[in-house]
Formats: sequence, C-alpha cells, structure tokens
Amino acid sequence: MEARYKRKNTCGTICLKYLLFLFNVLFWVAGGTVLAVGIWTVAEKSDYISLLNSTFYSASAYILIATGIIVVVTGLIGCCAMLREMRNLLIVYFILLFCIFLLEIIAGVMAYMNYQKVDHELRQNLRLTMQHKYMQPGEEGVTQGVDKLQQEFKCCGSDSSLDWADSIWILTSQNAMMVPDSCCKTPRELCGQRDHPSNIYKLEGGCIGRLEEFILSQLLILGAVGIGIAFLQLLGMMLTCCLYQNLKEDRYSACCF
Repeated sequence: MEARYKRKNTCGTICLKYLLFLFNVLFWVAGGTVLAVGIWTVAEKSDYISLLNSTFYSASAYILIATGIIVVVTGLIGCCAMLREMRNLLIVYFILLFCIFLLEIIAGVMAYMNYQKVDHELRQNLRLTMQHKYMQPGEEGVTQGVDKLQQEFKCCGSDSSLDWADSIWILTSQNAMMVPDSCCKTPRELCGQRDHPSNIYKLEGGCIGRLEEFILSQLLILGAVGIGIAFLQLLGMMLTCCLYQNLKEDRYSACCF
C-alpha cells in the first residue's frame, strides 16, 4: 500500500493535477464571463431584439447563457475527476470539452455566415419597422426599442430624420409632430414638433449605422471570448489526456509492484 501511495503521487502526476486545477479555474472564469455576457445581452439589449425580424441575435444570447452554464458544470466535473483521480470521469470530462469545442466552431461559422444576412435584413426592415409599427397598438416593444435606440445612439430615423415624414404615427398625429420626442437632444413632451438640427440629432447615416456598429462589436467580443475558450479547451484536453495516461501507468506500476 505504501508503494502504491508513493507511485500515485509522483512529481509528474502532481504537476498535472495542479495544472489541470489551474485550467479549471480559468475555464470557470471563462464560463462565467460567457454567462454574464449572455445575461447582459438579454437584460440590457432586449429592446433592440424587437427591431430585428431575424431571431439570430436573440438566439445567440440564449446560446451564450446555455454555453456558460455547461462550461461551469463541465469545470465542476473536471475538478471531481482530478481530485478523486477517477479515470472514467476524466473520459467524460474530455468528451464534454471536445463537444463544447465542436459547438463553438459550428457557432462561430454560423455567426459569420448569418451576420451578412442579419445586416441585409436590418437595412431593409428597420425603416419600415419605424414607419409602420412605432406608437401603434400592440407594438409597445417596438416603440420602446426605437426610443431607446435613438436616445442611446444619439440618432434619429433609420437613415435620417426625414424617414419619419412617412411614418403612420406622424401622418395621423394631432400634435403636428415632425419626429418622436426621443429624437430630441433634450427629450421632453412634444419637443419633436421642431426638427431643427439644434433640437434633434442629425447623425449622418442615421440609427442604422450605429446599430450595425453595435452588432458588429458584439460579434467581435463573442469571437474573442470564443477563441480564448477554444484555446483553453485544447490545453485542457491535452492535460486531461496526460493525467489519464499518468494515472493509468501509476496504477499499473503499483499492481505490478
């Protein structure tokens, strides 16, 4: 038994266990980051989702949340397998890492392919959404999303403030509104009756340009996080294989001894 104990605590095995533990800490942090980004996207930017006809953006946010949870659970399994030196659990841990790695590659390819589609749909539909759904019955989500978009990005209209001239709400308004109050630099009731540049935002390119920049920046962040996690997973899979092999050799040596 003493020989077996010494065999199981060789320098190589101990170093691998510490390295795998460090990996799991980093993996947990990465999983927590992905989870936080997903929750932040849903909680803080959900108003913009109503402006997109495509479900790709909202689906991406929920995929991030699911991935973050899976990463955290996978890290817990890895720690249990490492501390208890359970080779079967190490195999499960390796398979989970590999599956998440494949999912990240697939998600990355889909994100790249769908971005062009989302961007095209956004340019086509944002103006129509603003003109036909703003302040209309049953479209409270769109109205809130448009107001938040114009205030946060300091813009007015899809391409310019002139887009509002064909809005159903403007055409049927009894208050001689030129643009929504959310276009005003200092929002207040009925301030949209005056569309002078000193009163409203006249951003070149309108809100569409700012929204495109926002979506692209989100994709870049997700891409950077994905690449970082993928690198960690490759390292984790190599360490898992090495630890599995060391435990197998140690146990074999102990039995022979």
